[in-house]
Amino acid sequence: MEARCISSKTETSKAIPVIGVFATCDPRIDPAARERAGNIVKLHADKLAGAVKLPDGSHVPVIYSDLLIDTEKEADKVARSFIAAGVTVLVGLPDTWSFPQLTLISLLSQFPKDTPLNFTCGNSGPKPGVVFTHAVSGAVAQSGRLMHINVGTWPDDGMMPEMTKSTFDSLVDWLYSAVTYQYLKGKRVVVFGHDSMGMETALQHIIPTRNTFGIEIARLDMKLLADMLKKKAYNQEELKALRNWIHTDFGKVKSTGAEDDARFNDSLAMYLITRDLIKDLDGVGGGFMSQLEWGSDRRGLPLPVADAMESLFNSTFDHNGPKPALPFATEADMQGLLTMLFFTYLTGGNPPLFMDFRKVWEPWEIKALADKLNIKLPADAKWATRGFVDGNNSGSASFNWAGLPGESAKAVTPRISFPLADGDYFPGMGNSVTFLTPGGIRGIAGRLAYSALSGMFSMIWDEAETVDLPEALATAVCNKTDANWPHTLITPDFASMAEYKHYAPANHLHMNWNLPVARLQFWMDLTNVLSVTPWQAKPAFRENIDRPLPLLYLLNGGENQTKLLRKA
Repeated sequence: MEARCISSKTETSKAIPVIGVFATCDPRIDPAARERAGNIVKLHADKLAGAVKLPDGSHVPVIYSDLLIDTEKEADKVARSFIAAGVTVLVGLPDTWSFPQLTLISLLSQFPKDTPLNFTCGNSGPKPGVVFTHAVSGAVAQSGRLMHINVGTWPDDGMMPEMTKSTFDSLVDWLYSAVTYQYLKGKRVVVFGHDSMGMETALQHIIPTRNTFGIEIARLDMKLLADMLKKKAYNQEELKALRNWIHTDFGKVKSTGAEDDARFNDSLAMYLITRDLIKDLDGVGGGFMSQLEWGSDRRGLPLPVADAMESLFNSTFDHNGPKPALPFATEADMQGLLTMLFFTYLTGGNPPLFMDFRKVWEPWEIKALADKLNIKLPADAKWATRGFVDGNNSGSASFNWAGLPGESAKAVTPRISFPLADGDYFPGMGNSVTFLTPGGIRGIAGRLAYSALSGMFSMIWDEAETVDLPEALATAVCNKTDANWPHTLITPDFASMAEYKHYAPANHLHMNWNLPVARLQFWMDLTNVLSVTPWQAKPAFRENIDRPLPLLYLLNGGENQTKLLRKA
C-alpha cells in the first residue's frame, strides 16, 4: 500500500454546499405510487437547480436520489452517495407513508447533527406523505434535533404533481438560509486594526464567532496598509482607470488643489490594496478601524479617510464593471460586518447598507420642522404619522443605495458626490461620500448583538422601508446631522419611534433590500441566534410571511427557551 498525495499545485474550487433531494417510501406501496414519488423528487430537484445562488452569481448545486428510501438498506446507500457528492443540506419530499426509524432516522445518523433538514410535502390524502412528515417531525424533535417542515400543496392525483408556487417559494427561502449557514462555515473575514473606536458593541468576539458561525477573523494591523500605501504597492495604471471612472461617471469630487487630489488618490489606492489582500486571504468580508489612529489622532500623521474604499466594497460594481458586493464595515465594527455578511448571502448578493442610528424623527418633531419651512405634510404618509430614522455614516454606504433595486450603475453614479471630509473629525482629510437614498425600498433593518451572560448572539430586527420627503424637508433633515454623508431615511413597519430609539443594540444599523422575513428566521433557527423583536405592534405569526415555528420549540417551552437549551 502507498499513501496518496494531494498535490499543492492542484487547483481546487471553493467549497459550495450541495443540496441533496430524496424521498422516503414504503415497500408495500403499489408501483404507480412509487413511480409518482420518484417523479416528485426529480421534478422538483430540477426546479431547485438554479433557484439558489451565491453573491458571485454561481448557483448552488442540487443532486437527487432516484432510489426511494424504504428501509435501512436504502438509507445507507443514499447516505453514502450523498456524502460522496458533498451534500450538506438535506431536503425530503415524501408523498407516501413510511417508517421513521427505518428511513429518515437511519439516514440522519450518518450526517452531522447540525445538518440542515427540511421536509416539504403536499397535504395529500391518498397515501399520505403528510402523515409521515408529522411522524418524522415528532421523532426528530423529541431527539433534540432541529428540523423544519413545509406542509404545502401539490395535487393528490396524477403522475407528475407539481407543488404550488407558495410551497416552492417557502422551500427556496429555507434553502437560502441553509446554504448561507453551511457556506460561511470555515470562511474568514479580514479586519484591519483593533477594537472599533472602543465600541464594546463592535468587538471582535473571536471565539464566540468561530463557535456560533464557523467564521474566522483574520486580523491585520493598519500599519501594513499604511506601508503598502507609501510603497505604492498597487497597480498605478489601474488607479488611473479607477480615478477616471469616478470623474467620468459620478457627481462632483470636491478639491481645493493638488493636496486634496493626492489624498483622494490615496483613498482609491486603499481600495485596490485592500481588495488584493482580502482576495489573497480568501476573505468573504472585511472591516477597517480608521478612527482614531488612522485618520484622527494628531499625535501621529493622520491619513485620508477610507469612505470611498468602504463604499466600493459594499457595491455590486466598480471601475471594472459588475462584481459581487463584499460586505465591509467602517470602524472595524465586527457585529455590523457579520450582520451585513449574513443579510447579503441570505438575499443572494443584494448590497448591504451600513449607517449610524443617527437621529429618530418623531411625528411631532417632523411637524415642527415642516411648519418652520411652511411645508404641508401629506396626510397619508407613513413617515409623517409614525416617524422615521435618519441613517447616515461617513463610510460603508453602498453606492447601490443611491438608487432603486435593479437600477444600473450608470443610472446611480451621477447621484453620488465626494465632498471633502470634516477636518475637525478627520484631520487626515480625503473625501467623504454623499447621496440620498430614494424612497420605496423595502427590506429588513437590524443588527447582531452579543451577550457574555448567555454566550449567545441576538438579532434585533424589523421590516422597514425607505421614505421620500419633500425636497426642502429632506435637505433640512440632512443638514441637522451631516449633509456631507450618505443619508437613508427609513420607517420600520412595527417599531414605534419610542421603541426604536430605546431598543437599539448599538449605534450602527444595517439593511439589505428584498430580504424575506422567513429566510432570516430560518437562518436564526439554524445558527441558534436569538430573534429579538420587542415591538408591541408586531404579530407573533403572519401566514406566508413568517416561518412556522419548528416543533422542537413547541416541545421545549418556546423559541428562546429552546435556543438557550441548545446552547447549553
